[in-house]
Amino acid sequence: QVQLVESGGGLVQAGGSLRLSCAASGSIFNINAMAWYRQVPGKQRELVARITRPGTTNYADSVKGRFTISRDNAKNTVYLQMNSLRPEDTAVYLCNADGFYSGTYFLGGSSWGQGTQVTVSS
Repeated sequence: QVQLVESGGGLVQAGGSLRLSCAASGSIFNINAMAWYRQVPGKQRELVARITRPGTTNYADSVKGRFTISRDNAKNTVYLQMNSLRPEDTAVYLCNADGFYSGTYFLGGSSWGQGTQVTVSS
């Protein structure tokens, strides 16, 4: 049983910053990849940023240069630092953990958090 809990969302003005956190708990394991997605009603869920255990990162073109994803493997926690926020960044941000390991044994699996609301006012 794996649980992901996001925090750090809120209401900010355009140009402001927020830092999202997502902590995985429940069992002792290692996570291959962690990512942030965002969802807007009426639109498809999109990948915002992804980070692998070795530290390789990928970003959506719309957030490159503004958002930074990082992780603390000891805490099984992923962060998303969001700077220069724009109204179009408004969405529910969801944390994803994909690919669980126990030692060298690959367990597979994927878990999602409940989401945290980010609202950027103009």
